[in-house]
Amino acid sequence: MDITGEHRIAASREAVWHALFDAETLRACIPGCQELERTSPTTFAAKVQLKIGPVSATFAGTVELLDIDAPNGCRIVGQGNGGIAGFAKGSSEMRLTEDGAGTLLTYDAKAEIGGKLAALGSRLVQATSRKLAAQFFGAFAGRLTS
Repeated sequence: MDITGEHRIAASREAVWHALFDAETLRACIPGCQELERTSPTTFAAKVQLKIGPVSATFAGTVELLDIDAPNGCRIVGQGNGGIAGFAKGSSEMRLTEDGAGTLLTYDAKAEIGGKLAALGSRLVQATSRKLAAQFFGAFAGRLTS
């Protein structure tokens, strides 16, 4: 499953870059996030509760930031396991470019799912993924501009 998107954020590229590495900011913006802990300068461990269609589960997983080119972008690699609900793993290329007084954040993500999640069908999972991304970026942009 491929998901791409872009979001304009009314904050400097440096401010956006630093917020992407801030555990408190991420915890507040990730939908369903119950726990988020930095385990190294570039790695986070998380617990996130999600409902996708009829499947509700708590996913435990990790996220690692690789190929870091501050403040231009990086590659994000993650995986999560929701027990009987299934698993998700994937990676995303993220780029930050100056856009007037703000920042344009673009991403190109590839994800793989298994278990009950895969049985739901790719359209439902993809639509939910887009909705969760929109919720995250809305909260993220709001936090940076308030």
